[in-house]
Amino acid sequence: QVQLVESGGGLVQPGGSLRLSCAASGSFFSVAAMGWYRQAPGKQRELVARITTFGSTNIADSVQGRFTISRDNAKNTVYLQMGSLKPEDTAVYYCNADIQTTKILVTTNYWGQGTQVTVSS
Repeated sequence: QVQLVESGGGLVQPGGSLRLSCAASGSFFSVAAMGWYRQAPGKQRELVARITTFGSTNIADSVQGRFTISRDNAKNTVYLQMGSLKPEDTAVYYCNADIQTTKILVTTNYWGQGTQVTVSS
């Protein structure tokens, strides 16, 4: 059983910072790409940032320059450092990862349970 366990969400004032963490746990062979998505009320889930095993990143234009994604491969953990937060960043943030769970070199996509980030004064 594979799980993605997120932490670090909460309430922050505009202009503030938060750091989200997501660790893959369970039985698996390797973790490929990892990333963060978010979904605000009444809106579709959207990509925030994604990072490959080798550190290549893809970051949404809306958070470019404010958010940074990184990972610790030894810990199978991905981080999202969020800065200069705006009210429009308020959403449930979901961790996502492609994980190899069998000896066959294919991956399965997994989602975390989501963590709430609220930006408000």
